[in-house]
Amino acid sequence: MNLYAILRRDGFADGPTLEAAAARSTEVGNSMPDDVRWIRSYVLGEGSGALGTVCIYEASSEEAIRRHAEAADLPVSEIIPIQDTVVVRPDPA
Repeated sequence: MNLYAILRRDGFADGPTLEAAAARSTEVGNSMPDDVRWIRSYVLGEGSGALGTVCIYEASSEEAIRRHAEAADLPVSEIIPIQDTVVVRPDPA
C-alpha cells in the first residue's frame, strides 16, 4: 500500500454534509480493506464558504482511491502520492 493525499476542494456545503460523506467513506472503505485505508482528514475553510478536505489514505493505487470515491459519492480534486513523512510535532488535540 502507498500513501496518498486526496484534495477535495469545495466538496461539502456544510458540517452535516461532510459528516454524511465521512459515514459513506467509512462504510465503503470497510468493504475494501485490501485496497483503501482512510488515515485522517483535515477540514479546509474554502473562500466560497463551503468546506474542503485534505485526506490522507493508504491505498493499493490511485485507481483504488477513485473507485472508493465513486462508490462513496465523494469528490476528488487531486490525488497526490506522498513520498515521505516528516513529523515535527504531533497533530494538536
